[in-house]
This record gives sequence, structure tokens and C-alpha cells, in this order.
Amino acid sequence: MKQFLENILNELTNKPVQSVVDIVLFAFLIYAVFVFLKKNDAVRLFKYIAAFLAVAVVLTSKALSLHLLSRTFEYAFILVILGVAALFPQETRRGFWKISSPRDMQQVFTTQYDCSDEELNSAISEIVRASLNMAKKDVGALMVITPEHIPVHIKESGTKLDAVVSCGLLESIFNTKAPLHDGAVLVRGNRIMAAGCFLPLTQSLEVDKELGTRHRAAIGVSETNNVLTIIVSEETGVISVAYRGELKRYFDSEMLTDTLQEFYGLKAIAHSTKKGKHRKN
Repeated sequence: MKQFLENILNELTNKPVQSVVDIVLFAFLIYAVFVFLKKNDAVRLFKYIAAFLAVAVVLTSKALSLHLLSRTFEYAFILVILGVAALFPQETRRGFWKISSPRDMQQVFTTQYDCSDEELNSAISEIVRASLNMAKKDVGALMVITPEHIPVHIKESGTKLDAVVSCGLLESIFNTKAPLHDGAVLVRGNRIMAAGCFLPLTQSLEVDKELGTRHRAAIGVSETNNVLTIIVSEETGVISVAYRGELKRYFDSEMLTDTLQEFYGLKAIAHSTKKGKHRKN
């Protein structure tokens, strides 16, 4: 142990800048792991990870000359990553999805729909009107707006419609006496692709426990797909929107219209431009 501490002291003396940077980065890594575990209500695992890393640092020291253990613990970081991925598959998948598509909101501008801008604006008006009507009547609804093709297993879990979006049709689908009212409606462009679809529920522990299955399904599908979901609560009549795993509530007509126009690429997003917007008319 004495030799181990002397080696660390020599490193700090001979390479002060590199050593400081090394310590800062290591501290940041430990802090990031702690925050992640705390966020996912698994902070109790932190002490085991910290002990594992401490043992790994000591055993990989050149002073001990334990070559086999040293080589094994050199891959300790990889083992920790694999362990976290196994324990938190939902969060890991969501993180990789966000990294792989950091500009997905801007990419909506280059999406090609088989309709004109006027038809898209008309669809937005119908969606907004239907949402407000159902909110006033406390009728629950879940609509998934996608600029891309939704996974086949989600689409096939419902009933194929391929119908033009209209306020009357949406209200009819979500009528409590209708057979498809419990599932989600999938919308692409100005057409309803399917209704009564089943969506994956979010496993996030941050979701308000007061929110029901409809909201959890809306968040869940937005965590792993480039979609925007609109939820109308049947208990409160509150209109909410979920995107990239985040839920925003209390939308009115203007807010919902602006959000849909941005998502469809009909209106510039605050941090982007309209450059590159294409439509297939």
C-alpha cells in the first residue's frame, strides 16, 4: 500500500497537469454514475460500484505485480457498462436513441408526405378541434403523430384504417362505446393509418404516479420512436403532449397547433430554420 501511495504521489509531482485532468474526469465519471443511479432509484448500488472500482484501482497497481488480476480489472469499466445496461434496459435504449438521432425534430422538415401543405394544415386543425371537443366532454384519447413509419408490431396490434384525418372520425373512434376507443390512433401526414393500437408503457420511475396507462403509453412510445403523442385525459380533460420521453401538460388550442405545425415542418422551430423543407405534392 505504501508503494502504491508513493506511485500516486510521484505521478502528481512529475505530471501535475495530466494528473489533475485525470482526477477531474474520474470524479465526473463517478458523479455521473451516482446521478444516474439516484435518478433510477438505485443509489444503493453505488456503494458496491465504488468498492469495486476502489479494489480495481489497487489491484491494477504496478506495485503489486498481479498481472492476471490487473489485466482482468482493466476491463472493469466495460463490465460496469454491461451491468448498467442489463439492469436498466429501458433507460439505456432511450439514451442510445437520443444519441443516434439528436436532430430528429429538425429532420421532420425533410420528411416527405403524400399530401400538400394545405392538407397537412387541415389535418392539424381537425386534430386540434377533436382534442378540444373531447377534452370538454372528458373523453380519453391517445393519438400518435409520426413523420416516419411506426414499428410494424405496433401498427398491426390495431385495426388498419387508412382514412383522411377528420374531427368527426377521431371523436367516433374514441367514443367510449366504440370498440377501438381504448387503443391509440396512428397518424402520418393527413391520414389515420390505424386505430386501437397497443403501445409500450414507459418504465421510468420519474413519471407521476397519478398518471394512468394512457399517459404512460404515450411516454413509452415516444422514448424509442421519433413520434409526438397527444393525450386527452378522461379524468381531468387536460390535453398533454409527449415527445422524446418527456410529457408536457395543459395545452390549449394555440399551443397544440404550434406544436403540430413545428412537428410537421410547417413552422420554423425556435432553434432551427425552414431550410431543407420538402413536400411531395
